[in-house]
Amino acid sequence: MNLSSLRFTWTRPKGRYPVPLRVKALRRQWAKSDARRDQGLTAPEEVLRRDDLSYAGGGVWNRLDLYRPKGAAGPLPVIVSIHGGGYFYGSKEVYQFYCMDLARRDFAVVNFNYRLAPEFRYPAPLEDTNALLTWLCAHAEELEVDRNNVFLVGDSAGAQLASQYAAAWASPDYARLLGLELPTFRLAAVGLNCGMYRLDDWMLKSSLAPMARDYLGPDPTIYGEQLDVLGHIGGNYPPAYLVSAPNDFLAPQCQPMAVFLQGKGVEAQWKLYGTLEQKEVGHVFHVNLSLPEAKQANDEETDFFRKFIR
Repeated sequence: MNLSSLRFTWTRPKGRYPVPLRVKALRRQWAKSDARRDQGLTAPEEVLRRDDLSYAGGGVWNRLDLYRPKGAAGPLPVIVSIHGGGYFYGSKEVYQFYCMDLARRDFAVVNFNYRLAPEFRYPAPLEDTNALLTWLCAHAEELEVDRNNVFLVGDSAGAQLASQYAAAWASPDYARLLGLELPTFRLAAVGLNCGMYRLDDWMLKSSLAPMARDYLGPDPTIYGEQLDVLGHIGGNYPPAYLVSAPNDFLAPQCQPMAVFLQGKGVEAQWKLYGTLEQKEVGHVFHVNLSLPEAKQANDEETDFFRKFIR
């Protein structure tokens, strides 16, 4: 079977918004930093990769890679990784080594692109995440993934997207408010790494305001209750493992989110890795496979996931 022939029909508007010089400069800067981080890394021999599969019509944005352990038989529990990058940066190429490393832990892993701001604004990444999961569920048998054991991981902006999508999965009313028709699958747990979880006035009044306006547009109030993610989280929310580090600028978001989820009756754990003296263990450190703390965090997060496999 030629997996690249699999398609899911989806109509996409074309990008309508210009890219500021600030965003172009950050994209170049972060791409160089990520290339240095991954220098010398190669695909692990024990992982089978299938690259550049199309979902939601394909094109430059809607592409995915699928990784799984070589020799694994039958449907595997599947981790869907929502990459970070402030909504305006990131790709499956940037996250390939991290996602293949997750696959070494006996999971299938989906590593996908989604439409980025400011070319595409909210809710484009949520729509693409839903289109990806709809495509994945429609082809679960061919892809040998278990739609009853689906896990989401995300970091930074990707953690916000994962947390919001999980809220929609757990609340049909919220999914309808977001305009999402979700496929049928079991979201077994989520991994929220170095993330922020509020899209309300806090974000617009913080240092993240330029990024927020690139993503949400000049008047986010038009989205109303859609942006009150925490207000739509209840006891049906999936179990969550939250990761951060003392040198992560979003570390102050980690424990409060875990405590908030626990207060809603959700099984949630949180952990900071590294120390203040370890400057290299900072924001999205878990993607840097040269760090022992990354291995520890990814081991412990996937160990948490295994508790919820049925």
